[in-house]
Amino acid sequence: MHNSLENYLEAADGAGKVLAHARLLMKLTRLYEGFAPAHLGHASCVANYKSGVVVIHAESGAVAAKLRQMAPSLADEFCKKGLECSGVQVKVQARETPTQSITSTQKPLSARTGRELSELTGSLPDSPLRAALQSLLAHAAIRE
Repeated sequence: MHNSLENYLEAADGAGKVLAHARLLMKLTRLYEGFAPAHLGHASCVANYKSGVVVIHAESGAVAAKLRQMAPSLADEFCKKGLECSGVQVKVQARETPTQSITSTQKPLSARTGRELSELTGSLPDSPLRAALQSLLAHAAIRE
């Protein structure tokens, strides 16, 4: 079974082109990690290689701007490593990070703060501010 899957992936009429491209991208990633400045390498990654152009995704506009300035020297480095590289294209593409739900913790108000906000609320005319303070006091936990 394993052998037939490997044969399919390597066959020209199967997924051979996809597998070859994936291997090329892995090689480019290793090369890029070897010569890119560490602070920029951690904030970017090789995304594609098409028609002699290496496409790099940067996490932010600032990283992309610096990489664009360095594009000619990056292309030269790829050429020195034996890759036919006519240029480097940089795009901003933030990496996906797993979303974590952050549960908020209720932080109680001190008794003094609760009294002062209550006094302030009483001194205000009917207004959105007064309603907001009343809502805050109604929902806030107050430390004793």
